[in-house]
Amino acid sequence: MPQPTSSPSAVRRPARNRTAAASAAAALVGLAACSNPVPVEVAPYAADPLCASVVLALPDSLEGLERIDTGSQATVAWGERDAPVVLRCGVEPPGPSTEQCVTADDGTTAVDWLAVPDDATAAEDEVGWTFTTYGRAPAVEVRVPAEVVGSRSTSFLLDLGPAVALVEQTRACL
Repeated sequence: MPQPTSSPSAVRRPARNRTAAASAAAALVGLAACSNPVPVEVAPYAADPLCASVVLALPDSLEGLERIDTGSQATVAWGERDAPVVLRCGVEPPGPSTEQCVTADDGTTAVDWLAVPDDATAAEDEVGWTFTTYGRAPAVEVRVPAEVVGSRSTSFLLDLGPAVALVEQTRACL
């Protein structure tokens, strides 16, 4: 009984396909390693459609800090990977508070933020800050590490105003 024959090209094709698939997978792993996103915890309400609008409207840079990749939905970071300014949309909206409330107002857009030092026991130039929008749901949080506070003003909150103002304000600081 004659045995079926296969052409050499038919035998090589699967091997080439495996090689191509392996090369593609290696390239994807290499690209993932190059991008090295900043790990950021996703906020509980990050899936809110308003967060997508906010993130899309955010600037590419803040006070000379360039935007860098993050690994979570509704998050953006700027600056150096080891000490980035991080924005998370969809955090729990704060209720009435005794924390310091500041209004970032550029004459066109005004946003109220609760300003909380990350470590009240550290020296003033060694304190990072967390700013959380007040009177907006979903709320937006911006963490500014001490390394950035020590070398820059937090006036970039003004630059975030137009994007954050896409979330309607329902309460204001007193």
